[in-house]
Amino acid sequence: MSDAKPSTAAKAPWHLWAIGIVGLLWNAIGATDYVMTQTRNEAYLKAVTPEQLAYFDSVPAWAVAAWAIGVWGGVVGMLLLLLRKRAAVPVLLASLAGAALIFVHNFVLSEGAEVMGSSGAAFAGMIIVIAAGLYWYARLMRRKDVLGSDTNRGPV
Repeated sequence: MSDAKPSTAAKAPWHLWAIGIVGLLWNAIGATDYVMTQTRNEAYLKAVTPEQLAYFDSVPAWAVAAWAIGVWGGVVGMLLLLLRKRAAVPVLLASLAGAALIFVHNFVLSEGAEVMGSSGAAFAGMIIVIAAGLYWYARLMRRKDVLGSDTNRGPV
């Protein structure tokens, strides 16, 4: 007889895997952009104008930190979702907050719209909508008891 307690989490629906994998890939693209931009990868930044590069260099540390939280929170949050951990919810909320903060910096507090163009603001808005959707989905899966415990001590 086993001492392990059976999981109380509901069976994962097929869409958890579809959304989880697509969401992880989406956030991996953002993480790649972050790493390539922060490391100043020449091949990656070949298409960036000198004005855009100067703008990137002028971004304050708090906004770079918000960007990092947004992209890495998205990656970790989607991994947690795929692992069916309840911690996916607050991590994806932090990701959404990071995305919102970098949007505020780039398009409200600075001249990001002039440097990146109107398509930059539209794309940043799409990032926030997707981050909000992933957060909402994780909350829904938690409410439906699909996301189990983060420990072996029972549901959190």
